[in-house]
Amino acid sequence: MDWLDALQHLRGEGLAGVLVTVIEVRGHAPREPGAKMVVSESQVWDTVGGGNLEATVIDRARAMLAAGGSEPETMTFSLNEHATVKHGRQCCGGVVTVLLEPQQARPTVAIFGVGHVGYELARVLSRLPVTVHVVDSRADQLDPERFADVLKGTAQVHLHHSPAPETTLTELPAGAHVFIMSHDHSEDFILCDTALRRSDLGTVGLIGSSAKWSRFRKRLREEGHDDAAISQISCPIGIPGITGKEPAVIAVSVAADLLRVFEGVQRPGS
Repeated sequence: MDWLDALQHLRGEGLAGVLVTVIEVRGHAPREPGAKMVVSESQVWDTVGGGNLEATVIDRARAMLAAGGSEPETMTFSLNEHATVKHGRQCCGGVVTVLLEPQQARPTVAIFGVGHVGYELARVLSRLPVTVHVVDSRADQLDPERFADVLKGTAQVHLHHSPAPETTLTELPAGAHVFIMSHDHSEDFILCDTALRRSDLGTVGLIGSSAKWSRFRKRLREEGHDDAAISQISCPIGIPGITGKEPAVIAVSVAADLLRVFEGVQRPGS
């Protein structure tokens, strides 16, 4: 695939990468200004000229990824026999400057159950730079006309009709944030159990009352989950102190709390 397809591939997989662009050429060089390449942790797509130039850029791009860097950088290479090199000489005679732009992985959020609250949460999240999976066991809840405004947002939104939604949960990428809010408490419980059988999710939230959560905790223990594992599920969800029960209020509260997770901000007292 070319560099543009590679960026779309990384976004779809929830992976970070670095976009490399030749921004200036003086004299002779393997590629012209505007040539691009994408570097991920394990793969490279397209080329900015090969040889020492490209190999050195790949090394730097992967170091940026490992450090979680977000600031763009430039690198300049003299392509002559006197230049200090690590990966072999290039004697084209020119000077090349490249720009390295880190492309952060978009967070993945999955909403299981799109009743009133789930739908409002999808609407809020669709305005953010995230990947959203909207899952429901009821096909009529996923009418594309209902989600017309959601699908037009900034987020990359995927609609899933899944009679057994727990199978979709098992296929989510590592680090995904999961919200469980289906129309059926039995379905909610299966989803909670499935989530706890994964060790690589980001956060897991369950909508419901303290009474519901008390029953779920008891049943999850009976399924073999210990208290430390069960505590990975948050119930109730949203920012403490926001008590409104309107679907839009709950959705905004949940989304705001999730943004704090994205930015590494702890709840007061946690």
